[in-house]
Amino acid sequence: MSEQTGRIGWVDITVDDAAALRDFYADVVGLRPEAVSMGDYDDFNMTIPGSGEPVCGVCHALGGNRDLPGGWLVYFVVDDVDASAAACAEKGGKVVVTPRGLAAGRFCVIEDPSGATAALYQA
Repeated sequence: MSEQTGRIGWVDITVDDAAALRDFYADVVGLRPEAVSMGDYDDFNMTIPGSGEPVCGVCHALGGNRDLPGGWLVYFVVDDVDASAAACAEKGGKVVVTPRGLAAGRFCVIEDPSGATAALYQA
């Protein structure tokens, strides 16, 4: 296991109008948006004012994000996303989005036995 295993590596939300929600979190929480080009549109990293450190993402429900569940989605770091997805299914959960590429790694989305969703991410 790596020292990152089990840590929350990222959190984002996927919505129909990411620009409006970006502005909401900028005005309400004070986060600052940074555009992330997705080709035909921008998603947004939300950063801590003054540091530019990204802490979460606000994404459009388009392209690869079209099938993601609504609400905030936490990404847990795992050593092997395929093995973790298989363990999820064996332990009574569901794999909602099968393992696939993302940035410099792979991820999947699972639903635990209580019905809560989370993502699993392997660098």
